[in-house]
Amino acid sequence: MELKVIEHKLTVCKVADISVIDLKAEFYFIGNTDEELSLVCRTSDTPPETIERDDGWRGFRIQGVLDFSLIGILSKLSGILAEHRIGIFAVSTYNTDYILVKEENFERALEVLASEGYTVV
Repeated sequence: MELKVIEHKLTVCKVADISVIDLKAEFYFIGNTDEELSLVCRTSDTPPETIERDDGWRGFRIQGVLDFSLIGILSKLSGILAEHRIGIFAVSTYNTDYILVKEENFERALEVLASEGYTVV
């Protein structure tokens, strides 16, 4: 399985209103629930009006389109990283999954996954 590195530094944050999010930005995820409005975006695109923010994330995605019938892909990756005490923040889209790790663990995460047979590009 191939993993594609996301070159940007990322931020995970909470905002009070969707209007502060640049919806024309190249890369972002929005989660809106009855409890919060969360945003994952490039650090350089983080709105100044955040309620809380956590900088210092890096990420990669599983290459290709994952069929919904596939089972355990994210579980396998997160399990390998958990065995090496590397925490994750996962985001899924219709096509695939994205895994974020803190910047200080990023290179080690890629090395661990490569040693387990994953191709990192």
